[in-house]
Amino acid sequence: MIKNPFSDEIYLRRTHPLTSDLRGEYFRDQTKIIHSLPFRRLKHKTQVFFAPDNDHICTRIEHVLHVATIAATICRGLNKSGNWDLSEDMAYAIGLGHDIGHAPFGHEGERAINACIAPKHFFHEINSYRVVEHLANYGEGLNLTFAVKDGIICHCGEDYANNRLRPAQTPNDLEKITARTQMPSTYEGCIVRLSDKIAYLGRDIEDAIKADLITLDDIPQEVRYELGEKNGEIINTLTLDLINNSKDKDFIGFSAEKFELLSQLRRFNYERIYGNEQMLQRKETIGRCIANLFDYFRDLFKRYGFDYAAYEKEGKQTAHNFANYMKSMKKVYGTDPANLNDIIADFVAGMTDSYALDVMEDVILPSSIKFLR
Repeated sequence: MIKNPFSDEIYLRRTHPLTSDLRGEYFRDQTKIIHSLPFRRLKHKTQVFFAPDNDHICTRIEHVLHVATIAATICRGLNKSGNWDLSEDMAYAIGLGHDIGHAPFGHEGERAINACIAPKHFFHEINSYRVVEHLANYGEGLNLTFAVKDGIICHCGEDYANNRLRPAQTPNDLEKITARTQMPSTYEGCIVRLSDKIAYLGRDIEDAIKADLITLDDIPQEVRYELGEKNGEIINTLTLDLINNSKDKDFIGFSAEKFELLSQLRRFNYERIYGNEQMLQRKETIGRCIANLFDYFRDLFKRYGFDYAAYEKEGKQTAHNFANYMKSMKKVYGTDPANLNDIIADFVAGMTDSYALDVMEDVILPSSIKFLR
């Protein structure tokens, strides 16, 4: 029977101990994530095509639900093989929380924030951990189990170099993780890492077809024949392949054939969708807009610092909201000016696509003058 390498004492550890209740620890983590404000905002953060007019374009909340259900299904399938002992609840919780710290405008927003805080780095995986551990609940955090936080910070879905995933050899020190290369401490975390790949490639194709960036005929014929033409077909094919290929192994991985097709699909998406001329133009626009926001908030802070009431002099809702954010998060930032880049990055990363666009409009356009009647 293949189990996780470390004790339940390690996996169930919380920053602040809690008395157990009837839900079970990992199901309890699911409810903590679902009821949090950062999770709610995911419904207005899009996956690839930001701020769309079409209500059926994939949002970040749809994506995390896909990942959670795929990961739980894989755990269930492996458990039924009789060779594995995995927690569906843990996998589902990791899936729900894995993108909770994602920036607005998808990966373009992430790259733009990263450019603004150099030489520090902004990775949404690490920021998702930062959100659940340090920022949510006005600095209290969500107090999740170690296993779920570990799966969140180590979920990187862009790793296509490794198709045989095993847990880390020693439990991760989550506060010291600074890159995307660290493996999770659980098999469930490894499963979410692969479920992320299963969830986004086919869904992005559906949206790209709706956006007239590609047609179904553009997709490589071998990929369409072997994996499927629709997102549901691709998910089903890859999920069953992962279960069947891993059920009698001591690692989690796709068959060599399906992994090559998955990699081929990824290359197609990057060339024809993410690297499309329209998408590249939007990338430049997003980069400029977020850089302008950082400049605006830096200038604001230079004038008013931590004098929260003074921000009202600006006469802009954005200035008022920024001051209120700093005040509400005083437990995290204190009154140390050295935290300014973190403050701005956290504030911008927490925005939805639509709110970020409203902020840009508020910052760029002049305020109207109010005349006495």
